[in-house]
Amino acid sequence: MYAIIETGGKQVKVEKDQVIYVEKLDAEPGSEVVFDKVCLISDAATKIGTPYVEGAKVTAKVEKQGKEKKIRIFKYKAKKGSTRARQGHRQPYTKLTIEAIEG
Repeated sequence: MYAIIETGGKQVKVEKDQVIYVEKLDAEPGSEVVFDKVCLISDAATKIGTPYVEGAKVTAKVEKQGKEKKIRIFKYKAKKGSTRARQGHRQPYTKLTIEAIEG
């Protein structure tokens, strides 16, 4: 059994006991998060939402909050003297463990 949920502007395929990383959520580690924007549930019969499946929810436990590895952004224009810029970014994330899929 699996479901497709919407979180952080993205759609994620999840299964029970799966560990996923999503855009940062406002939740403390150890707390429970319920996703009610379920686009699809597939078990014996597939239920497709328009846009979401009514009465369906996915429950997950927050494992930790963190930041991804730093990426480097370097911009420059060829043959121009001083148009160089270096930048870095670390995207925040939330690590979740899927506990239940209902619907």
